[in-house]
Amino acid sequence: MCRHFSYLGDPVRLSELVLDPPHSLAVQSYAPTDMRGGGTVNVDGFGVGWFATQPDAQPAAAALRYRRPVPIWQDPAFAELARATVAVGVLAAVRNATVGMPVAEAACAPFTDGRWLFSLNGLIGGWPDSAVWLADILPRRELLSIPVMTDAALLWAVLRHRLALSADPASALGGLVAEVLEVAPASRLTTLLTDGRQILATTVTHALCWRHWDAGLLVASEPFDDDPSWQSIPEGQLITADRSGLRYRPLAEVI
Repeated sequence: MCRHFSYLGDPVRLSELVLDPPHSLAVQSYAPTDMRGGGTVNVDGFGVGWFATQPDAQPAAAALRYRRPVPIWQDPAFAELARATVAVGVLAAVRNATVGMPVAEAACAPFTDGRWLFSLNGLIGGWPDSAVWLADILPRRELLSIPVMTDAALLWAVLRHRLALSADPASALGGLVAEVLEVAPASRLTTLLTDGRQILATTVTHALCWRHWDAGLLVASEPFDDDPSWQSIPEGQLITADRSGLRYRPLAEVI
């Protein structure tokens, strides 16, 4: 459906993550290797969100973002930006739009609100009928403020609402994914969520893998190269990670 990754670590140029590796996200936009029945290419837009470093070496409190509704390799302005921008946290995605979903900048991950960046690789099965209950969760003003109505955008709106109420972002993400699967078991819900200090993720149908990357940690849909240190993350997991390492537990234990 899509390809995405998230990075935490020492300052790095965006181009070193998004464009330069042999099997970078840019390459995955036209030559992915593990779509698992969710399409063949990822050319319906892209987005990169990042956290700039602060004088105390901590990530900025709010994320910056660049999105466009075109293939990543068709945007020379992004290549220039990526070579000039240094970040300590990144979440980036290339999109393969679900049939019937709009191709628009507002539909491209990452979705953001203050310190959070979010991406969905997948879909809500049975959309839109299976997602009516999600819309009912939101206050009407928040529902009417969603800039584009896609399953990913609605899922993010509900997650953002829960993050504002919850002291535990892992429970907010894992609980929401588990609840959607109960109502719509045919859903594909591999997600990434970061605030620049931690990465949270779920694996439902579509894969994730991870490795230490120089002085940081990288979680991605597909390995960026043939380094043997890449490790696959099992199906059906809730993942929490920081610069020191990655942990996961079954989603079935969340609720």
